[in-house]
Amino acid sequence: MYPIVYKESLNPTVTRMDILAPRVAKKAQPGQFIILRVDENGERIPLTIADYDREKGTVSIIFQIVGGTTMRLNLLKEGDSLCDFVGPLGKPTELEGLKRVAVVGGGVGCAIAYPVAKALCERGCTVDTVVGFRNRDLVILQKEFEAVSDEFVLMTDDGSAGEQGLVTDALKKLIESGKEYDQVITIGPLVMMKFVCKLTLEYNIKTIVSMNPIMIDGTGMCGGCRLTVGGETKFACVDGPDFDGHLVDFDSAMARGAIYKEQEAHAREVSCNLLKKEVE
Repeated sequence: MYPIVYKESLNPTVTRMDILAPRVAKKAQPGQFIILRVDENGERIPLTIADYDREKGTVSIIFQIVGGTTMRLNLLKEGDSLCDFVGPLGKPTELEGLKRVAVVGGGVGCAIAYPVAKALCERGCTVDTVVGFRNRDLVILQKEFEAVSDEFVLMTDDGSAGEQGLVTDALKKLIESGKEYDQVITIGPLVMMKFVCKLTLEYNIKTIVSMNPIMIDGTGMCGGCRLTVGGETKFACVDGPDFDGHLVDFDSAMARGAIYKEQEAHAREVSCNLLKKEVE
């Protein structure tokens, strides 16, 4: 069992938990993920490692409450335990040799972007960070990003926090101001990453994306997380989750990600009803 030692609500739909998992914390690297089960009858869900503390033996996860399993996960309190917490899985983000990087995050994807920005800062890299949210109520990790960024730009769709507009607007402004990036690392919704990659392709800037497709076992055996990258089939759990964004077929990834929308909506409704009965 894996105890929850800390829980915090970052916004109405996003929660952070610190899990006591010393063996995972010992080997965790930015960009990797874990697979957890809330209980022995629960489904396996992948979550990116948002942070880790090797001395305390804890691993931080940040998740959005969108489905039945994340609803159940969010009901747990400090002192409760998870049934399974497997990892670290996937390949770490490659950071060697980078001198100036733009990190671009969107929504809950910022939870994945933060450990990458932090690791780059610790290596002495110049880090410019652009993050985007729909509105101020959904902003997460602002202080954390500011602490590890040489320049930090917050964008919101409605202008209620930071600047109004898209992350691509801010990134284009940074590039055209004369900043020369070795690489752009972008993590967020597929459509956001797609357009970040279209922009950086115009400026011939290498761009890495973190992919989070449907995943089951996390070992490459089920094939559920397959992607088309450079015309070849890749598996996000073992070949990634990081890939060259200019080679990713985002349209096929978005189509595959929507396959189970009806089933997900049904599962969410069933979970809501079950949880209401449990509360009653």
